[in-house]
Order: sequence, then C-alpha cells, then structure tokens
Amino acid sequence: MSAPTDKREGSLEAPTRHPIDWKSPSFYDEGALFAELERVFDICHGCRRCFNLCHAFPTLFDAVDESESMELDTVPKEVYWDVVDHCYLCDMCYMTKCPYVPPHEWNVDFPHLMLRAKAVRFRDQGASRRDRILTSTDAVGNFAGIPIVVKAVNAVNRSRAGRKLVEKTLGVHPDAPVPDYHANTARKRLASRRAESGDGAEATDATRGRVVLFTTCYGNRNLPSMAEDLVAVFEHNGIPVTLASSEVCCAMPKLELGDLSAVERAKDENIAALVRHVDAGWDIVSPIPSCTLMFKQELPLMFPDDPDVLKVRDAMFDPFEYLALRHKAGRLDTDFKASLGKVSYQVPCHLRVQNIGLKTRDILKLVPDTEVQVIERCSGHDGTYGVKKETYEIAKKIARPIVGKVNGAGADHFTSDCPMAAEMVAQGVDDRDAENPMGLLRQAYGI
Repeated sequence: MSAPTDKREGSLEAPTRHPIDWKSPSFYDEGALFAELERVFDICHGCRRCFNLCHAFPTLFDAVDESESMELDTVPKEVYWDVVDHCYLCDMCYMTKCPYVPPHEWNVDFPHLMLRAKAVRFRDQGASRRDRILTSTDAVGNFAGIPIVVKAVNAVNRSRAGRKLVEKTLGVHPDAPVPDYHANTARKRLASRRAESGDGAEATDATRGRVVLFTTCYGNRNLPSMAEDLVAVFEHNGIPVTLASSEVCCAMPKLELGDLSAVERAKDENIAALVRHVDAGWDIVSPIPSCTLMFKQELPLMFPDDPDVLKVRDAMFDPFEYLALRHKAGRLDTDFKASLGKVSYQVPCHLRVQNIGLKTRDILKLVPDTEVQVIERCSGHDGTYGVKKETYEIAKKIARPIVGKVNGAGADHFTSDCPMAAEMVAQGVDDRDAENPMGLLRQAYGI
C-alpha cells in the first residue's frame, strides 16, 4: 500500500541524524528490520525523487512496477537484499533529495537503514572471501607494499592476463580502475614530521594553526604524492604538519560491508592516537573525503557517548576546508605563481555530505586566470562497488554524466578530491588524466 499523499509536504527544518543503536539486540531483529524496510520502501515508492541517484532506487522501483499489484506487497522479499546491495552509503538521498528525513515524522534515513540491513546480514551470514579481502585495506596494503612483492602486484594489475586472473580469483572486473601500490609509503616519506610538539602558525577563531595528517590507506600506500602535496602546501602557508604515532584504516570499507565490530576495533586504535594530538593543541586533516566523513559523522553516530570520538570529530577538517578557514582569517598565502586555466572539478558525494560548501572550488578560484567548472554528480565508484565484476558496468553508467560534462568542457585539468572517483571518471575522459586538487594548488604556488 502506498504512503498517503496528503502528508507529502516534507519538512522545512534542517535534517538531523539519530545515533545508530547498533549494540542493541533489537537492531539485529530480522522481523523488525523487514518491517522497517517495507515501511521505508513504500514511502520511497510513493515519492521516487531519488530515481536518478544510485542503482538502489531503480532496482526497487522496477521491482514494484513489475510486480503483480504494482505495489510493494507483491515484491519478493529477496529483492529487498538486491536494493541493499546497490546502496553504497553515499548519503546523497538523505542530504539532497529526501523530504522525509528527521525531524519529519516519517523519520526516513535510507542509508542508515541499508547499513542496518548490511549489519544484520553480516552477523548472520558473514561475507564472501572477495568482499572480506577488498575491505581489508591494511592487510592488502601491507602485503602488496612489501618491496619484493610490490613490483609483481603492480605488474599483474597492469597486464590483461593478470587482470583476468584477478577477476577469476577475486571477482574484480578486468577493466575496473585499480591503483598502484608503493613500498615507499607516505608515512615513510613524511616520517621526519612525526613530532609531538612544535610551534604552529598563528591560531584563528576556527583553527589552531598546526595539523596532524591522517594519511588514509589510499593516501599512504596508493597515492603518497597526494600526502606530499598536502604537506608542501600547508608548510608553504606556515602550517606545521605531523603524523599520528599510529594509523589504521578508518574502516569505511568495513562499515559498508556491515562489519561494525571491525569498525569499533579501528575506532579504538585511531581515536586513541589522534585524541592525544587534539589534547596537545593540534587540528586533524584527512585527504580522502570518505575518511574525513568517517570521523566527522559515522563514528560519532555509532559512539555518541564517547568523549574522545567527539573531540576528534570537532578537530577533523577537510584540507580545503582548513585552507578556506585560514583564508577567511587572512592567513592564507595568495601569491600564486602560475594560473591553472580551466579546471573540471567533480565534487565527491562524501565531501558534499559534510555540508561545508565548495571549499576546493573556492580555493582554486583564488588562483589568477583560473576557471572552475563544478560537477556535483556521483562517480559510482565507492571504493569497492566500482571494481566488482557484477557492479562495475553499473558504476560506469552512474559516472557517465560526469564524463560527458568533462569531455564537453575542454578543460585544462580534471580533478576530484576523491582519487578513486577521479580514476573512475577518467576512464571515459578523452586525453585527460585525473589530477589531485592539492597537487594543482601546489602547481599554482610553484613549490
């Protein structure tokens, strides 16, 4: 039965997020889960504003339209799991489309309902070998980064025969973008900056003028140049950068798998290391939007009563958000040496969710003779969704509008804050490699 139409006015209040009660036994009650899935899916079916986001909504709507009654009551329950599989927790439905999010009385939080379903399934069934491996970024990175192994791993990933082998053994699509691995990681390259104290730039009302860099799995092992660019730009602006004493994956991949106990284990290690710096007067930056969001939103919602989690949340910044705050306080160097021309810039979903505005665009536009074309569309990558053989082609379809805009722009550069999203899009872009925006800013500074 469809949701009543006389109450579809939506809410005009700012959306709020409720804590995730993931340790309650009722959270894992399958009967209660399916009752809530049916309630929310019925509302979504009656609204359909999210038809052009991820593939979860077309999967649901097609199933309803093809059912006997053309309502949810005749949709097979196994289809519910198909919808769950196509949700990669980008949060765009919650943040940009749904009029029924809290505090609306219908209390629709589609992404966190999908998270609950993923957690129930993981607890009851576990996960496939492929999914466990793909989400174990530290284990894979530690092995692939062994000096004697790294060349072989990269060679396999670059060869057609090697990619076919990876498809057969791990279910990774042979055309999906996969990154190189580096034995000389970002944390090794920046080890000299591992300091517990030191003078910083002048503090402002919003920043303390010195930062801890959470390098992230990808920034550490797959794209260490991104971390080096960040350090160069921040230090050029007089902002000291240090590394935490230890760092593990932020656990966003495990969150998307529904392995919430693994999320807690990662939280325990990362928060313990980071909160020491916060207490000593440091801010924190992370170069990957998903990792930043993990500390800003997901961990505080999972552990709302942990004061250290909340301390880290309040000290965590997107790098361009940090630079924008410094600029607002008159503390950013704007003496750029080179223009960037025209830049096509894709805004990652997990950056949009942070509700900080388009800070990357704002900073790049400070560079003289630079035009920034903003593209606010999802790349479809999501870390693992865009590499799996069963979902790669769907991810490419989701990315197609971005590809069309970049190809039609005639830009000098294509960039995205998320290097994984950038590579997904760059596959379809004509004669244009993906670049990191911090690298572009470093180029503009001439450093």
